[in-house]
Amino acid sequence: MLNAVRNIVTTVLQRLMLWAEGLFSLAFLIAKGAGAALSGRIGDFLLEPATQRRVFAFLRAFLPNIALKRVVMKSYDNTGTALVTRRSDVLDVLNRNDDFEVVYGSRMRQLTEGENFFLGMQPGWDYTRDTSAMRLAARITDVSETVLPRARDLATRIVNDSDGRIDIVPSLTLEVPWDMTATYFGCGGEREKMQEWTSTLFWYLFQDLAADAQGGATALGHAAELRAYLDAHIAERKANPTDGVDILNRCLSLQSANTPGMSDLGIRNNLLGLLIGAIPTISKASCLALDELLNRPEALASAHAAALADDDALLAQHIWEALRFNPFNPVIYRRALHDTEVARSTLRQVRICKGQIVFAANVSACFDRLDIPDPNSFRTDRPWSDYIIWGYGMHTCFGDMINKAVIPAILKPLLAQKNLRRAAGEAGQIKPGIAGFPGHFWVEFDR
Repeated sequence: MLNAVRNIVTTVLQRLMLWAEGLFSLAFLIAKGAGAALSGRIGDFLLEPATQRRVFAFLRAFLPNIALKRVVMKSYDNTGTALVTRRSDVLDVLNRNDDFEVVYGSRMRQLTEGENFFLGMQPGWDYTRDTSAMRLAARITDVSETVLPRARDLATRIVNDSDGRIDIVPSLTLEVPWDMTATYFGCGGEREKMQEWTSTLFWYLFQDLAADAQGGATALGHAAELRAYLDAHIAERKANPTDGVDILNRCLSLQSANTPGMSDLGIRNNLLGLLIGAIPTISKASCLALDELLNRPEALASAHAAALADDDALLAQHIWEALRFNPFNPVIYRRALHDTEVARSTLRQVRICKGQIVFAANVSACFDRLDIPDPNSFRTDRPWSDYIIWGYGMHTCFGDMINKAVIPAILKPLLAQKNLRRAAGEAGQIKPGIAGFPGHFWVEFDR
């Protein structure tokens, strides 16, 4: 009986706090939004992570699930738009593959000039074939044995060779993942071209919600160049084999064993997909995490101490928590395969019509106080399950284990430096580059 009373009281208090947070967030948005509008900064204000957190806090409290007939996304066919904000509903949508499908297949086929990549596939033979084969080529043990040591050594050398002032994007956060594609993927190509291709194609697949015609034409041109490079590179490697331990060589070994999906075309398409997901994502996540830590002196000092103590687990916790506040992708979207419901048999139940795009707000899920303890505090003791950084469920990023290793390796030598700080003025802010990805970000430290 006592436990039942305690549970009721706890539930009531949680709801009251949820509503209070929602009302406070609304007041914040009105006051700050008015000021931003008067100063001509409303666009910047709306894009700030803190603003987005306030918007979702209000929605979680009073409009947790919304379905509209209005089409917001222009890049993929759909019949309307829905938004879910509570953590349980976000995870529900991302888990229900029979009800909500990934939409990327149509544009992936444009990039490959015919075939899909497993990121755009529903469950089935093609998905199982391609993911299974690529797991044989890109083994989990490679992360600790090959990828992490090289990333750690390269990042350390880059930081040590600097003079206490470094533009981390071209020098570090793009350089390390590109080096990984060249040495571990076995198909890095020319550095600046590969960085440009992959950034543009990632934008085209995942971020071009407005279906920008000019940007789309550029992306398709870059896709043709990347296909040509990979086709020639695969042919050259087959004509002149090497004994290197890389993904391309393993794919060719699987091809020799008649493994399904490992034709030259299959290898090319899978490598194309892996490349798109590697370079720009690692670079941007590294920049956003550092940006957030630089905004939090106490967290920065704690991360600095962890780096000096070689406490890599604690250092990584600082980075994941920073990305919770400053996420790479604040929403993940799916499309309804048929009429269905979200949050069925609850007061927030919403009907989703066939063809509607559902925006599952993973950033909102990570701040839902009904499931996340003390959500607005920066804490380094959260379990990994609290985070939704690289997707969820069947379509969690294929390279999530690489990301978890390489991003801390990139940032550790910087965070170990004394008095790490932003460069003065605009140079010390993230400056957009290709396709909106970070292009420059200057920081300084004492030697």
